[in-house]
Amino acid sequence: MDWVVQKEKFLESLKKYRFVLLAMLIGICLMALPEEKQEPLDTNIQDVQNTTDLADDLGRLLSKVTGAGTVEVLLTQKEGERTVYQNDESKNGEDIRKNTVLVTDSSRTETGLIRQVDPPIYRGAVVLCQGADQAQVRLAIVEAVMRATGLSSDMITVLKMK
Repeated sequence: MDWVVQKEKFLESLKKYRFVLLAMLIGICLMALPEEKQEPLDTNIQDVQNTTDLADDLGRLLSKVTGAGTVEVLLTQKEGERTVYQNDESKNGEDIRKNTVLVTDSSRTETGLIRQVDPPIYRGAVVLCQGADQAQVRLAIVEAVMRATGLSSDMITVLKMK
């Protein structure tokens, strides 16, 4: 008789909380699904793309200089863009361990917490333009490239385009 009463109480509570139990069951099933792995981006491809973007932007900008005409820019990099991640230091006796601080986004992907992004360091620049035979145009182009890239004037060459 005691088992019959327990069974009836269980069935009543099951009817009463059926939606809550259904929601919990769906949640458990969703957590059990495998997550998609995202491959990290190749930083070398990003560096080349950033350099190309800056060279294209410089070319468009420099072509607006009075007397410059058509302009093409080539930039070479000494070092690419560098990302510095935040580290957490812990001391265990004399041992010091550095661990990268990780951040988890809404899709449960962990990435390092970025502390700073250092811009690329350029080795040199070659600028081809139609108006390079005029000293004023060459000077204006060299100064603009110096400001945009951080290069000194001896690392920038301005040549006349055919």
